Amino acid sequence: ISDPWVNGRITMISVRPKWSSISLVCFLLAFAAFPGCVSGAKSKSDGPKAPQSAHPVDPVIEEVSAKQLERILLEKDYVAVYWYARSCVTCDKVLSELEQIDDDTDSFGVDFVKINDKRLAKQYGIKNFPALTYFRDKQPIIFDGDIMDSEAVLDFLTSLEAMDLPDRIEEVNAKILEKIVEDTDYIAVLFYSDDCKQCPRVLMEIEHIDDEADKAGIDFVKIDDRKMSKEIGVFALPAIVFFKSNSKEPVIYAGDIYEEQDILSWLLTQKDPGGDVIEDLEGAKLMGMIEESSSLAIFFYNDECEQCAGILEELENIDDDCDRHGIVFVKTKDFSVAEQYGVIEYPALVYFEDGIPNVFEGQLNEEEEVLQWLITQRTEDRIELITRAMLETMVEETTYLAVYFYKINCNICDQILEGLELIDDECDVFGIHMVKIQDPQLAKRYSIKTFPAMVYFRNGNPLIYEGDLQNEESVLEWLIDDENRELEDEIEEVNDRMLERLMEESSLLVVFFYDEDCDECDEILEELELIDGEADLFGIDFVKIASADAVEKYEVINIPSLIYFRKRVPIFYDGDLMQHEKIISWLTSQDVFEIKNEIEEVNRKMLDKLLDENDFLTVYFYEREDEESDVVLEKLETIDSETDNLDITFVKMADPRYARKWGVTKLPALVYFRKRFPSIYRGNLKVESEVLEWLRKNRFRQPELNIFMYALLAISVAFVIYTAFLLQCFKPAPPPPVTHPKQA
Repeated sequence: ISDPWVNGRITMISVRPKWSSISLVCFLLAFAAFPGCVSGAKSKSDGPKAPQSAHPVDPVIEEVSAKQLERILLEKDYVAVYWYARSCVTCDKVLSELEQIDDDTDSFGVDFVKINDKRLAKQYGIKNFPALTYFRDKQPIIFDGDIMDSEAVLDFLTSLEAMDLPDRIEEVNAKILEKIVEDTDYIAVLFYSDDCKQCPRVLMEIEHIDDEADKAGIDFVKIDDRKMSKEIGVFALPAIVFFKSNSKEPVIYAGDIYEEQDILSWLLTQKDPGGDVIEDLEGAKLMGMIEESSSLAIFFYNDECEQCAGILEELENIDDDCDRHGIVFVKTKDFSVAEQYGVIEYPALVYFEDGIPNVFEGQLNEEEEVLQWLITQRTEDRIELITRAMLETMVEETTYLAVYFYKINCNICDQILEGLELIDDECDVFGIHMVKIQDPQLAKRYSIKTFPAMVYFRNGNPLIYEGDLQNEESVLEWLIDDENRELEDEIEEVNDRMLERLMEESSLLVVFFYDEDCDECDEILEELELIDGEADLFGIDFVKIASADAVEKYEVINIPSLIYFRKRVPIFYDGDLMQHEKIISWLTSQDVFEIKNEIEEVNRKMLDKLLDENDFLTVYFYEREDEESDVVLEKLETIDSETDNLDITFVKMADPRYARKWGVTKLPALVYFRKRFPSIYRGNLKVESEVLEWLRKNRFRQPELNIFMYALLAISVAFVIYTAFLLQCFKPAPPPPVTHPKQA
């Protein structure tokens, strides 16, 4: 039978004559039902399709030339190169093994290539084939293990030791990080993003401590993976997360991310929480501390006590917490001191306040209970409850979020909560949303070991409160402190009540009025954020507000608008809001800075700028909350307009340390600068007429002094010339030569 299926239709079938008609009919029916059973037949669906391979295509390591390899090494950080020779049976066997891990190396970010170039191989120290070289940032490492063992090769290529780049923090992806966390005891991870403005600065700080962390056994890597960061509770970048092999949950750094030494100390503490042990004291030193310390906790123990070592290890976890609350924690095996205070059973904890003892009667192996008891001894004198999922959402969406972590059946937690309720309304005024949560596992993410605790999120960046939570006023001051509220590279958002408060407290305030639905406003805001930090250096507060009530109150006509408030007096900027350099120049210009009949306050940055721009400048150095300084300032402000007429800029500065730079040892003081050269006024500052006269003389003294000096110099030169002339004219005649006797 010829092939009956061509292009989806049955062709002529040649049948031998001896077949009967019935046999032919049966054959045709069988062929229609089971075409594959007839030799040479094809199914209808197979007709138009291209033939498919019975086995999937094996991964193939890319072949490269010398020039291609050179380009790859320039472009890639991690490259594995397989060197082979032609007509080499072993090379072919090794290649088939290595091609089994090609896809795995790709997933780990390692490019795998092969090359047949003996001359180039010789340059990299390859003498025998096959061979494998691993390039990290163009630096080669020759694999000296069993090259036939593909798993060993993969472990080598993806190990943290092999991927380590000198003087750089290694970039990893999610799969590499997962492997590193599994294989490494201690790993610190910087989560960052390419579009993060402050990430390069943080990376630079961390690279300063990379070697020290490595010496301590802590490996440092970085990763750009927002999805993974959110999965572990990081909602703002950059962030540092510490992974420990024997810990289920990673810990998120909640301190100042720009302080490299704080980060290093935190990492070392995470690695070895018991590194800072409780100090051991005995004898006279111990008795002296009991007498002198106002708040002292002593742990009494002995070597024969079985549970003492375990309890001591637990108590060492709260040593730092005690320090933050002003409680000194020590331990002792001095039995004489113990007996003196009635301690006969070990272990025991005694708290001393001004020498008066108080014995702890609770469970010493419950360090949180111990800490709460100590804090109570030291300090005695309705916020929404949310879940973890709600918190994660709020951290992403809320600019300022204060989270109170606490535990149930915790008396100190309840007491502190009552105090925090008193400041909740004040927090709302400043745009701070305060919530509470009961989630010990989540608290561990932010290095919280004991409860209660307060974490302040600013655009997702966490900061732990280390003060006394029982002092709600201190908590409020900490929450509204400008340094804590400062958003890196971002202009602070305020509401109406916050803006009014800033109007009262800030003498230099710039407000950007905008609308949330304005596309142009977003572009302008990005431009203005470029000068936010520089404005801050000049002592200028920069905020933004999107409020129709504020627009009406301050008579803002156009949106967006930039207004500079000098002691509540508004100055509208009428230039191009997309040119940030002109804006900062305008904000710091003397014309905008000055207020009539008032001496302006300056900081160091502003004073340096004024010294550069003004030939004649007078600075009144004073102390805040000083009665004499206030009296003198009141007198001096009466002559401010007269100094303007003399073209002398008059400013004031409350910075005693900076005043000492110019020779001022006692405040208040007045310093006059002529082209940056200082002169200190020695008279009575309370007699403003004498001060004004002294300034007038200094203002016009230099030209008179110059004329006098030039005249004196001219007279001196003339005198020298005249003397030389007289000496030349009246020079005596030389004596006649003496006649020799023989000549005579």
